[in-house]
Amino acid sequence: MFHKFTAAISAVLLSVVMCVPVLGFSAGGTVRYEGIDVSEWQGEIDWQRVKDAGIEMAYIRSSAGSAYRDPRFAENYAGAKENGIKVGFYHYVTARNTDQARQQAEFFVNIIGSTTPECRLAMDFESFGSLTVAQINEISEVFLQTVQERSGRQVCIYSDASNARSVFDERLTKYPLWVADYYVENPEPNGKWNVWAGFQFTDVGRVDGINGNVDRDIFTDLLLEDETVPNVPDGTPHENGAEISYTVRRGDTLWAIARRYGTTVSEIVGINKIVNPNLIYVGEVLKIIPGQTEEGVAPVQTVTVKRGDTLWAIARQFNTTVSAIADLNGIQNPNLIYPGQVLKITPGAGGAADTTVRYTVRRGDTLWAISRRFNTTVSAIANLNGIRNPNLIYPGQVLTIPA
Repeated sequence: MFHKFTAAISAVLLSVVMCVPVLGFSAGGTVRYEGIDVSEWQGEIDWQRVKDAGIEMAYIRSSAGSAYRDPRFAENYAGAKENGIKVGFYHYVTARNTDQARQQAEFFVNIIGSTTPECRLAMDFESFGSLTVAQINEISEVFLQTVQERSGRQVCIYSDASNARSVFDERLTKYPLWVADYYVENPEPNGKWNVWAGFQFTDVGRVDGINGNVDRDIFTDLLLEDETVPNVPDGTPHENGAEISYTVRRGDTLWAIARRYGTTVSEIVGINKIVNPNLIYVGEVLKIIPGQTEEGVAPVQTVTVKRGDTLWAIARQFNTTVSAIADLNGIQNPNLIYPGQVLKITPGAGGAADTTVRYTVRRGDTLWAISRRFNTTVSAIANLNGIRNPNLIYPGQVLTIPA
């Protein structure tokens, strides 16, 4: 009788246990987006067809390590933007110590330059070599903090479910998690993050407009930048000659700050002992003595970039220089502008227009095509750059182009 009763109870308990579903941890946020993440491996993408296929958000690889720029970064960014797809960028981290982490973070920020992604910047750190768990977490935190400081943008972590559970620790849970876990309905719980912000559910997805496989994702609005967060106060009211403090904001350059306060870049550099005038970061507090220049400040106007525009052509149109436009708009790479981008222009800034412009060769370029774009000749470009064989140029090569 006892054994029969025990057996009956055991059977009931077993059936209850077997009926309990295994739950993954849930999505955060309130809005979900159909998504993909891409790199050079997807080749040329027809972003109009991707949009028509229902893709609403895309993470694009910009870079890897401390020197590798994804060769399709610019075209993928422009294509997604032109078709109204929300964009985020990710960097593949290969650092083996915190110094390399800082270097790679700064490289990442320099590559994305003045682009305007809607989504947080993502760290993809998944190849650890012989690093210990403690070293991995230290490198991760330094990389994420440096990206956040240098870019003024918010960040997130990409990780597979296994590393989220066994490698990354609780100190990183302040950053949203974009998790990869294939062939499951919900990502595996990791005991650290309570919700996921992004879910990469396959690496063999198919999307119209992309040849071959592509990573497919479900993204949430937790990956969108919260524009209410990085609101750093402006400088205090001032009188000419009285030193003030100014807190650097997103998009600031020393040139733009100097113009705002009627001073010069060299004055600001000298007062603050700045080693590299091109490297200031959001939240940095600068000492400024307004009114150090006698000339008035020229009015600023805006221009919207059209397809086919270059900074060189825009500079010539407004009788200014490429460097003046780049400085005013915080543009790190003068060759990377996109249709629809709004630029601030100070006509006549910087004196006479540049007599030369720098151009970075892209895949498929020829000297003949470049010479036509800049209204010059193949021989002029070849002579200026010491090119012996005009048929031999390569992607990434920087050319000086005569005006």
